[in-house]
Amino acid sequence: MPVASQPLGRRERNKQQKLDRITAAASELFAEHGVEEVTTQQIADKADIGTGTLFLYAKTKGELLLLVQNAHYAEALERGGTHAQAIPDVLDAVTAIVRPIVECNRTQVDNGRTYLREMVFGDPTEPHHSEALSIVAQTEEAIAAVLGREELAGAGDAATTARIVSAIMFVSMAASVNAALSAEAIVQDIRTQISLLVRR
Repeated sequence: MPVASQPLGRRERNKQQKLDRITAAASELFAEHGVEEVTTQQIADKADIGTGTLFLYAKTKGELLLLVQNAHYAEALERGGTHAQAIPDVLDAVTAIVRPIVECNRTQVDNGRTYLREMVFGDPTEPHHSEALSIVAQTEEAIAAVLGREELAGAGDAATTARIVSAIMFVSMAASVNAALSAEAIVQDIRTQISLLVRR
């Protein structure tokens, strides 16, 4: 007989409510002003907490951005992965995974590029950074699963190729030269590069 999950205690509920308020405040301020223009004091004020409390949840603006963007990235990956399952063509299916991630990243271009920098150069022991890296790994697994269809590649080759696709995607989104490009232009550029990898 399964054990019923215990309801959260008051302390845990309070912590979750504060985290939710911090996430909502940071998300709204970053979307409106961009991460560089927002202070941690503004986020604390909007979340109705002290800055000391804020720093218990995230020590820097970069960590706050990871906290906000990780949820959006995970949702985008889920949408893309679900869509890809119904697409038989490998290139089209990989593109289906990539597209919502690029669109998510380009919602606010400077925030998206800062998020990618934090992923690459942030502290991997920090929980929000660790979560971001986990989402990247999930992205590569989803792409490898598509590449492994029809025996186009063995499991090892599919995983390696998926890592290359991930690198292409992140460089294309982060590159300064692409800052003014639309999400669709970036998706098409990524697709062109991926086509060279999956060509039979």
